[in-house]
Amino acid sequence: MALDRWIALILLGICLAYGYAAWFTMDGSLAPFMKRNPIWPSTFPKVLSVLGIIATLFILLGIEKSTPKEADIDYRRLGEYHLGQALMLLALMVAYALCLRPLGFLFSTSAFLILGSYVLGERRWQIMLPVALIATVSVWYLVQEVLGIYMRPLPGFFGG
Repeated sequence: MALDRWIALILLGICLAYGYAAWFTMDGSLAPFMKRNPIWPSTFPKVLSVLGIIATLFILLGIEKSTPKEADIDYRRLGEYHLGQALMLLALMVAYALCLRPLGFLFSTSAFLILGSYVLGERRWQIMLPVALIATVSVWYLVQEVLGIYMRPLPGFFGG
């Protein structure tokens, strides 16, 4: 079986487990007044699981195949790819997740965006800094003020 079908089989298992959780376990603890709502907290996960199952079945059954072509990524030539950049981005993601709570959203997200763009090759600081800062403050404002979800903007030692 081809690599794309193995990946689709793994994703099918994940979608089935996610769908089981969405259809059978999420709605049991709803408050009585929420059970009369047309849209429940499990509605989006249910839709996602069904769409994921349909997409993976398309791949497993070979419906999306048109003509066979050679693989885009050759695992025998893995050293020729930008593997260092990918590993650095993964390390940055882990560091971002670990620093998010103690250092606050604004500093952690700005640092992640600036360092991530530097790792990917951007060297113009006059573009990196404003874009990262505007994106960070915009997302924080939308989540905090518009959606009403509290996110610690500053590090804990600043009273954030």
